[in-house]
Amino acid sequence: MFKEFREFALKGSVVDMAVGIIIGGAFTGVVNSLVNDIMMPPLGLLLKGVDFMNLFMVLREGVQPGPYQALADAKSAGAVTLNFGIFFNALIGFIIMAFAVYLLVRALNRLRRVEDKPAETVVVPHGKECPFCCSIIPVKAVRCPNCTSPL
Repeated sequence: MFKEFREFALKGSVVDMAVGIIIGGAFTGVVNSLVNDIMMPPLGLLLKGVDFMNLFMVLREGVQPGPYQALADAKSAGAVTLNFGIFFNALIGFIIMAFAVYLLVRALNRLRRVEDKPAETVVVPHGKECPFCCSIIPVKAVRCPNCTSPL
């Protein structure tokens, strides 16, 4: 059982996933800073300081009857509230975070120099060479029988 676990843990995909999770954790700090420090201040100016945190509906009043000016007042009075303003803030934060990730991934993809040249096919006497797995396949083949790549 230990041998099987070792084989599983040392597979390339498991190691790649672990590296991705670690990089993702570090990337979260960068994205949070982009959202909180770069994107939210101008958005706050555009919305003229509107804060959705205090948008709520009282479902049941607390020991002290309402109306409550802020969510903190309702909570301290023991009122049961439906906090849709907090949900709106989370939703807006998610949309901004997704857009920030999109912009960062787009910028990173532009930095990569990926060549879109088609791979050259080598013709050998008995067939041609698959550009993906380098196995010899029939000349008329349109898909490699070994790696199933389209040719």
